[in-house]
Amino acid sequence: MIEAQQFVEAARERGFHWYAGVPCSYLTPFINYVLQERQLHYLSMANEGDAVALLAGVTLGAGTAPPRRGIAMMQNSGLGNAVSPLTSLTWPFQLPQLLIVTWRAQPGVADEPQHALMGPITPQLLTLMEISWELFPSAAAGIGAALGRAVRHMDASGRPYALIMPKGAVAPFPLRHTAALPGTGPSVAPGRSVAAPASVPSRTQALRTVLAHTAQPSTVVLATTGFCGRELCALDDRANQFYMVGSMGCVGALALGLALSRPDLKVIALDGDGAALMRMGTLATIGAYAPSNLWHLLLDNGAHDSTGGQATVSPAISFAAVAAACGYTAVCETADLGQLAQWLDAPPLAGPRFACLTIRPGAPKDLPRPTLGPVAVKERFMRFIGAGAAA
Repeated sequence: MIEAQQFVEAARERGFHWYAGVPCSYLTPFINYVLQERQLHYLSMANEGDAVALLAGVTLGAGTAPPRRGIAMMQNSGLGNAVSPLTSLTWPFQLPQLLIVTWRAQPGVADEPQHALMGPITPQLLTLMEISWELFPSAAAGIGAALGRAVRHMDASGRPYALIMPKGAVAPFPLRHTAALPGTGPSVAPGRSVAAPASVPSRTQALRTVLAHTAQPSTVVLATTGFCGRELCALDDRANQFYMVGSMGCVGALALGLALSRPDLKVIALDGDGAALMRMGTLATIGAYAPSNLWHLLLDNGAHDSTGGQATVSPAISFAAVAAACGYTAVCETADLGQLAQWLDAPPLAGPRFACLTIRPGAPKDLPRPTLGPVAVKERFMRFIGAGAAA
């Protein structure tokens, strides 16, 4: 195990000043360290492909000397999001960058079901993209040599180089303070009201409200990945609830497909700010196809809560304004659980409804995971809606 400072400072000596990515719990020490270093830059990106593209821009603007290098950090499950810019941007234009790819579900290491396929194929996927790789250094003595090989490869080939990070490679590093994102603040998003901290509900309170208003036989709830689905299950595990694992940002599209194919159901999609930012184009698709039986609820705590609480850029935007511009029939933005209850009970309109509920960051201590596996959750859900488990 190494310290975040040991790697980041060695990388800084070699010109790596820019970091971008989507958080993974394995990466939290790096992110926390870089956020607290004034001369280094960490950008929280909507998805892993955007991180690769941004750092390609950094490389494009680097000039000659001194070197200006970037590090894209991502979970291996997000490597798929980065395939397009890695193969069609960095490769043809020879815009190199260092990749740190966490190795969830490394063979022989128990992990969550959503990583079961990507874990074993991560090295092969990098190889297929002609990205040279090696394991992340396991000791401080190996950091310089690994970075040296990466820099030589990047300079000689103009291609990315990857370090695959196993579990426990980096020691924890606390986030003591961090500067606000440029442009964030209560006045940035026109029309958005910012509730006082004491009046902002927790996720637990929000989900209890959802549970109190979704017990009808024709109502289903689809919960985004991470703490949202886990906490909903822990509060009350019901057959009409579907808990996503992985597939960050996809709950909106999943709900759209279900709503269009089953107009007899009231479909409630529980989203998060980090997840919605990752695939915000889904809002436009939902608005365009306009199912009247879709309620889209975004729980916004301004953080990637499930991976360590790293900030998202949500304080700078109004999701409700975006949804309205994308064609949702009715939108609201609130921190009031009473207003949320009214929204959940409202009758159907000619198109989808959207609500953004501001909540506090944080989750219950020792939050359990669903005891049912993904297939069992799916089959129970399909039986509930009468689709048949073999459909």
